[in-house]
Amino acid sequence: MVATCAFATSAPVDVVPVNDIHSPLKDFTETLFGNLRRADQRRWAQAYLAALLITPGKKSVRRLADAVSASPTAVQSLRQFVSLSPWDWDPVLHELTRWADGHGPAPTWTLGRAVLPKRGQRSVGVHRCFDPSSGRTLNCQLGLGAFLSIGAVQVPVDWRLFLPAPWTDDVQLRKRARIPDTVQYRPLWAHALDLIDTLTARTASTSAPIVADMSDDPDVGLLLRGLSQRGRDFVVAVPQHLKVLPAGERISNVPAVISAKDCASSGSAPETVLIGLPDGQQQRVRVQSALVHLPGVRTGPAAEYPYRLFTEVLPDNRTGAMWVTSLTHRRLDNVASLAALRTCTGTAVAAMERDFGLLDFEGRSFPGWYHHMTLVSAAYTYQSLSQRALSQPYPCCSPDISGSASQRPDRAALRG
Repeated sequence: MVATCAFATSAPVDVVPVNDIHSPLKDFTETLFGNLRRADQRRWAQAYLAALLITPGKKSVRRLADAVSASPTAVQSLRQFVSLSPWDWDPVLHELTRWADGHGPAPTWTLGRAVLPKRGQRSVGVHRCFDPSSGRTLNCQLGLGAFLSIGAVQVPVDWRLFLPAPWTDDVQLRKRARIPDTVQYRPLWAHALDLIDTLTARTASTSAPIVADMSDDPDVGLLLRGLSQRGRDFVVAVPQHLKVLPAGERISNVPAVISAKDCASSGSAPETVLIGLPDGQQQRVRVQSALVHLPGVRTGPAAEYPYRLFTEVLPDNRTGAMWVTSLTHRRLDNVASLAALRTCTGTAVAAMERDFGLLDFEGRSFPGWYHHMTLVSAAYTYQSLSQRALSQPYPCCSPDISGSASQRPDRAALRG
């Protein structure tokens, strides 16, 4: 843990003085929160962020307040700042993206999910959702995050909260959760494209390939189409039943469309490749691949060009997760290494749960959820991109392109 801040608590204070936060954390917080209109908002933003970094264990608002102030009103002030204060999180995330990108730039962007278990039905967006990491159906909030892969780490720089239709269609639910009128139901693939568009505008980068696990999304084809229309390269895990057309195959002028699983099984013999990971490790895996067309997805104005479908062949000869990539010009070991970044994204989310209070917030309102995710992401990114973190291998990133649950971080117990 990077403990670079200290607070004088000999006398009660209602707002932590800015000068009590030492550099470089002070510079970081001033960069991120300088757009907040009121001085008290900026001070409590700095205090909350510092508290996330120095408070051990559970990050309840009371424990965070005790870490940075002796004032009896500090708990109320921090809770007000996160849950009720009307500050805009988008400019903060914009600055966070620029700050993180300044440590790179990021050669790859990844999309990862945060499943936040909840008790009851009052937390905004809460619904019953199957969590592949735990293999269970949970009562939870579901967030989709955009991560920059920088050096040996992946850092979250933006989020979208998935709101099922009942939350966007019910006037009373919207009012209770303070959901803005402009926010309507959007499927997960649409949130993914929105995140990519947002990061593209912030970084002016169109060359970083997108890595995402959408293996449980039946509409993943719409995501692939959207990425292709944007000219973005991608490595995306897809459902095994996704319909593909093996390159060059037609029967009586009718496309021989088959499932991704069947196509992989009938493809070329498995190839042993050596994949590399951000932690510097390498591992030999057997990968089976085939060139395919994706019905309805075009990468050129005149014709459909092939993509590559690939999957890891496990020791018992079962196939792992199915991946589709537009990077047909790259070596298979390089593309498989990009797929392995999916595991690292899960590791980052697990670290945010364990050490930065990702699950330690009630999250009943729409603005409160985004405020919390913004602050936790800022704290995690600040620590991860310290000089020490960049110069050392990331220890928790294990090689896995198969999608097996045993390789994924365990889901934390129910909170909130």
